[in-house]
Amino acid sequence: MNIIEFPGTEQWSTILARPVIEDKQLLKTVEKILTGVKTKGDRWLKKLSKQFDGYSPRQLRVSEKEIRSAEKEISTELKASIDTAVSTIHRFHMHQVEQKQVIETLPGVTCWRRATPIDRVGLYIPGGTAPLLSTVLMLGIPARIANCPEIVLCTPLGKQGKIHPAILYCASRVGIKEIYACGGAQAIAAMAYGTESIRKVDKIFGPGNQYVTAAKRLVQLDGVAIDMPAGPSEVCVVADQSAFPPFVAADLLSQAEHGADSQVVVISNSRSVLEEIVREMKLQLLDLPRSAVASKAIENSRAILVENMSIAMEMANQYAPEHLIIASKNYESLEPLVKNAGSVFLGNYSPESAGDYASGTNHTLPTNGNARAMAGVSVDSFVKKITFQSITPEGLSQIGTAVMHMARTEGLEAHARAVELRLKNKINV
Repeated sequence: MNIIEFPGTEQWSTILARPVIEDKQLLKTVEKILTGVKTKGDRWLKKLSKQFDGYSPRQLRVSEKEIRSAEKEISTELKASIDTAVSTIHRFHMHQVEQKQVIETLPGVTCWRRATPIDRVGLYIPGGTAPLLSTVLMLGIPARIANCPEIVLCTPLGKQGKIHPAILYCASRVGIKEIYACGGAQAIAAMAYGTESIRKVDKIFGPGNQYVTAAKRLVQLDGVAIDMPAGPSEVCVVADQSAFPPFVAADLLSQAEHGADSQVVVISNSRSVLEEIVREMKLQLLDLPRSAVASKAIENSRAILVENMSIAMEMANQYAPEHLIIASKNYESLEPLVKNAGSVFLGNYSPESAGDYASGTNHTLPTNGNARAMAGVSVDSFVKKITFQSITPEGLSQIGTAVMHMARTEGLEAHARAVELRLKNKINV
């Protein structure tokens, strides 16, 4: 990773560009998968499982016996770790539940908003080279807190034709019982359109590879709600002279190891810190199990030297990263400058991996610059916020003239008459 020195603002958009994936053929492939699921249902799902995962499930739905037996296959230490994560994630997300507030906007005009859970939600959990058991918790816990009546989980078969037991244990731990052995773009299609075994859902959540992401984009065009248009993982680290380079290098590699299309960016006002970070990354790569993947991601990555930390923060905001780490002992003075980021990690002892697993915040976050306008998954993602109003005759007299004037200005006479009739005709209510 070469150091880019003092780029002008006119160069920022080029320097901070994400890797572009040529997706015409990808979309054609995914469209074929979606059409197959629509027309052939379960049979197509099983065929694609054999083709892509090497195994075809006898039954798509995972039995309660399989879910229970998964608990015996994971270590006591992992169970304790999962329990810690469940506790912190639940505690943080419980405080997102909105309390009903009744507001009298004028005498006799009462308005309020009620959060109503989405009836049936679908959670996609990747289970290939990196079975994301943590994502089960990140999606399942807020869905439970939101009181969604039906939660569906789809995840592919892994080694030996089995779903990773930790995924099943996490699902059980958060009370998810409807689980299907189904992965990839075909799982998104099954949840979007329904098959003989899998009833369609109202909203689809979860990360995935480029095929899963393309499938989510395409089913959204068919009117199926999704959490967000997710892309490859990314992190931006803003580091000053007080940063500890080995920590920063580890943070950058923790995102680079997600996939070859991941991107990591480090911005600093210190040349020596940047040089040490680059050296540390090379050293830490030597014994990293996923070094081949991380090395490929580093080709898309940037180390940028800027004049001061104010410019560093401005550049980070333009990048709008999924994860932003402020590696500085002076993070409190920099935190107010954050405008665009999915999740922020403050100080030298706040690694991004803490947020991925057990600090309590959610790790399902906007990527590819979408943090400029979108937030990560929360309890709010699993509810619809419906507004209500109750108006008395006295209340309608307070706002009636304004409503009629505005409606008639817009040329909507029936709107005006709906108020006018009520004002002229008092009935016993």
